[in-house]
Amino acid sequence: MKLLRFGPAGQEKPGMLAADGTLRDLSGVVDDIAGDVISPAGLDKLRAIDPQTLPAVDGNPRLGPCVAGLQKIVCIGLNYSDHAAETGAEPPEEPIVFAKALNALCGPNDDVELPRGSKALDWEVELAIIIGSKTKYVSEADAMDHVAGFAIMNDVSERDFQTKRSGQWTKGKSHDTFGPLGPWLVTRDEVADPHNLDMWLDVNGERRQTGNTNTLIFNVPHVVSYLSQFMTLMPGDVISTGTPPGVGMGMKPPQYLKAGDVMTLSIAGLGEQRQTVVQV
Repeated sequence: MKLLRFGPAGQEKPGMLAADGTLRDLSGVVDDIAGDVISPAGLDKLRAIDPQTLPAVDGNPRLGPCVAGLQKIVCIGLNYSDHAAETGAEPPEEPIVFAKALNALCGPNDDVELPRGSKALDWEVELAIIIGSKTKYVSEADAMDHVAGFAIMNDVSERDFQTKRSGQWTKGKSHDTFGPLGPWLVTRDEVADPHNLDMWLDVNGERRQTGNTNTLIFNVPHVVSYLSQFMTLMPGDVISTGTPPGVGMGMKPPQYLKAGDVMTLSIAGLGEQRQTVVQV
């Protein structure tokens, strides 16, 4: 299934993308794409619904973040071997973990804000894991049972804030709109192999990132199991798993986003995002 949320920011309704590409309204069935709705039992109930029996949504509504009710966004840094090489860094021995504040979350096609004082706004196409059930001290063997599905996240980053302003990375990752998520939550059963997905990102129509999740250093079960040793993962929590080569910071010389630039990004089977950079 492809689950989504549509409507004005803060007023999104739950929806489902039918096989024929029509958007169907789930608001008569569930309150939101959150909590028990994305548990294994909740997803089984949704699978039993014939999408054609749901109201069709007219027009082309705004899409919000594809999941609600999350408690945290956890990100994994330098998790692609070719991206680590691009930055000149040694591959980490354990996952590098940092947080992205919840206020960063936005819809997949919402504008991305260029913060005041920003000189190094960067892009990062990433595979996001959506947790479906409470996860604590889970083994790698059982980790996938706790995954509701996957989505695209653009881990937008301000590199000067991240690396030159002292402290940890979070301040460069957490400005409003730095976490476009969606367009859909694609349930785990529809992703045959999350470790073999082509991914790309363009800026103003020019290809910047090309990669595949087969170069992940720490795979999905490892990341979920690893994080669950340090924190309890809850339904809706998002884990952004890292980015392939081609970020602006890694270019020679570095190239960063400016107001008016357009990012387009995609991961095979998970849809596409499009954001315009706007000055605030």
